[in-house]
Amino acid sequence: MEDLDLADWRERVARMYLSGLDLGEFRAARDRLFAEHAQSPIPPHERASFAGLRYFPDNPTAVVEVPLEPAEGTLEIDTGGPDGVVRYRRVARAITPWGPLTLFWIEAYGGGLFLPFRDGTYGSMTYGAGRYLTDTVKGTFGRGVVPLPGGRVRLDVNYAYNPSCAYDDRWACPLAPEENRLADPIEAGELTYH
Repeated sequence: MEDLDLADWRERVARMYLSGLDLGEFRAARDRLFAEHAQSPIPPHERASFAGLRYFPDNPTAVVEVPLEPAEGTLEIDTGGPDGVVRYRRVARAITPWGPLTLFWIEAYGGGLFLPFRDGTYGSMTYGAGRYLTDTVKGTFGRGVVPLPGGRVRLDVNYAYNPSCAYDDRWACPLAPEENRLADPIEAGELTYH
C-alpha cells in the first residue's frame, strides 16, 4: 500500500499546486498535508506535535519575470539513495536579479522540470544544501516556475521549498549543483525545519 500512498501524495501535491489558493492558503494546505499524510517527509514520531512549517513573509520582490538563454549539456547527481545517479539535461538558464539559475530536465522515465538552488540564506535561515523551486516529477507545477512566451520565465521564490531530506535523513535528495549556488540572499519561501 506504500506505493498507493505515494501516488496519492503526488496527486494531492499536484492538485494543491494547480489550485486557485493564494500563498497563505497554499501554505496552510501544505502544512495540513505534511501533518496528516502517510507519505509526509516529517518523521512519523514528530507528526503529532507538528505545528506547521516556517516561512519567510510573502516577499513581492521575490517574484520576477526574466529572460532565458540557451544552456547545453548534462549533469549527473548521485542522490546517495536508491535512485543512484540521476541524469539531468540543461534546458535553459534564467537570468535573474540574483544571478543565473539553470533549469534542468530530469532524464528519466516521464522526465520533468527541476530547479534546485542555494542562496545566501543557506545554513542560517534556510536548509544548508539548498531548496527547490520546482520538481514537476513530484507535482510542483505552476507556482515557483512558470514558462512564459517569448523565451521568458516567471520565478516566484515565495514557493521555494525544502527537499524531503531536510526533514528526515531517511530521504535522499539531489541537491543544488554549483551552477545554481547564489551568493545573494533571497528572503522568500520556506525556512529551515527545526
